[in-house]
Amino acid sequence: MKILAVGDIVGSAGVNELKSKLKQIKEKENIDFVIVNGENSAEGMGITEKNFNDIISQGVDVITMGNHTWGKKDIFKFIDNPKIIRPANYPEGVVGKGYNIYKCKDKKIAVINLIGRVDINILTENPFLIAKKIIEKIQNQVDIIIIDFHAEATAEKIALGYYLDGKATAIFGTHTHVQTADEKILPNGTAYITDIGMTGPEHSVIGMNIKASIKRFETTLPERYKIAEGNCIFNGVIFDIDDETSKATNIKRIYMN
Repeated sequence: MKILAVGDIVGSAGVNELKSKLKQIKEKENIDFVIVNGENSAEGMGITEKNFNDIISQGVDVITMGNHTWGKKDIFKFIDNPKIIRPANYPEGVVGKGYNIYKCKDKKIAVINLIGRVDINILTENPFLIAKKIIEKIQNQVDIIIIDFHAEATAEKIALGYYLDGKATAIFGTHTHVQTADEKILPNGTAYITDIGMTGPEHSVIGMNIKASIKRFETTLPERYKIAEGNCIFNGVIFDIDDETSKATNIKRIYMN
């Protein structure tokens, strides 16, 4: 089985890039299951119902979120749709699900969404302990466990990778919008990469207009961010999962422009 995870969709430009590239990637790579991080699809912050429908219409199986989950009020219309999950370590009682189980090729795939706590100003539960709790609950019910860890600090992501090595099938990082070159199979068999990057404007500051971004750093004034224009990139990663053992056998980065 081949599972594709697509890096943070940034604005309508990112959604359009997904529409233009996903089908050919799925066909070329024989992809069976697709995960997309959509928390920046509404012009950089949140997701609207239209964004959700546009992304799912491309044959995406599940959309994961992050620190901008509640950026658009629209989300409350469809947050209970099984094709979207939000970080599992949001406080207990928050609407939506932090993980879900999907069926594909006679396999049960659990997708878990987590958010980091280092340098992210959101009050959340401990992602390490929440992940461990969820995995202990579902490990005998599923064949494959995939985790999207939406976090800022590379150390936090790497630590979670080793913490769950052998317990999760694959762990990929999102949020920084910069693809890392550290994809590997960890010692106990978990496929891992610190960040899979973004799908959005290539010449930008993590998807945002360059001049507006520089002005914020140069003056410290609250310049309004806006999505950059121009050519886009498509970032993601493909996990090869052995059909017999349900273990990851390979991880391959995708960078298209």
